Amino acid sequence: MDDVQQQERFDALVADDQRIEPRDWMPEGYRKTLIRQIAQHAHSEIIGMQPEGNWISQAPSLRRKAILMAKVQDEAGHGLYLYSAAETLGIDRSELLDMLHTGRQKYSSIFNYPTLSWADMGSIGWLVDGAAIVNQVPICRCSYGPYARAMVRICKEESFHQRQGFEILHHLSHGTPEQHAMAQESVNRWWWPSLMMFGPPDDASPNSAQSMAWGIKRHSNDELRQRFVDMTVPQAQVLGLTLPDPELELDEETGHYRFGEIDWTEFMEVIKGNGPCNAERIERRVGAHDDGAWVREAAMAYADKQATRSQGAVA
Repeated sequence: MDDVQQQERFDALVADDQRIEPRDWMPEGYRKTLIRQIAQHAHSEIIGMQPEGNWISQAPSLRRKAILMAKVQDEAGHGLYLYSAAETLGIDRSELLDMLHTGRQKYSSIFNYPTLSWADMGSIGWLVDGAAIVNQVPICRCSYGPYARAMVRICKEESFHQRQGFEILHHLSHGTPEQHAMAQESVNRWWWPSLMMFGPPDDASPNSAQSMAWGIKRHSNDELRQRFVDMTVPQAQVLGLTLPDPELELDEETGHYRFGEIDWTEFMEVIKGNGPCNAERIERRVGAHDDGAWVREAAMAYADKQATRSQGAVA
């Protein structure tokens, strides 16, 4: 088939809600968009280990420590699934990591905020992972097969993480006055950055419309943000915590909650690298990558040795 026929077949598959697989023809723009989105997602999982990993040694009990360790391990696994999905598009993982380390690819802005108290482990689980679930569940129906399939397991685990966070905050908010105050202070800090996770407003999002046309995304940034707000407000009421937005109120006509204006200037500053922890996060990531070089070299040497043995046996 010539390029025109290939494009027509691609368009028909997307229109029919079918999956595009690695060996299928795809437009170069589609491939580049997927690499950018999947890589950003993978980087976010790997960088996202840092804010919570800092609290493993400070967890208030052995049970909490075990739960947090399991969660951080899950996030590492999510990153590996996603890097593998990106590699099916013809890009090497080492290249993706180099682009992360040199600032040529981004990760979610939320992970550039500090974790100042144990309650932040609850807020990250409830708000950050809750926002991730709203954003990522539709990706299970993404038009690109490897990405969609990776998201099925990731979303199941993220759902568990969200429940863990809710349980931590519920315990604190129904504890001593000091514990309740700690939970409330944490939610106050994480609420607005969580709303920013869905990206800029639709009229300022350059890639959203095309991604939706290709079936990579299923809903716009603003639609997903509204879903998250509508889901979270009733949960806050159960927790006995107040969301820090005086304009938050139910619109009786639409059934949706209206909320205040997001500070997009702050969002853009964090994206540009000027957030509270941008430099620290990348420095630690690069340091960990460099420290692990000997492990990668040993693994490659072992793989090469095994391959040589196999070739000798065949000969």
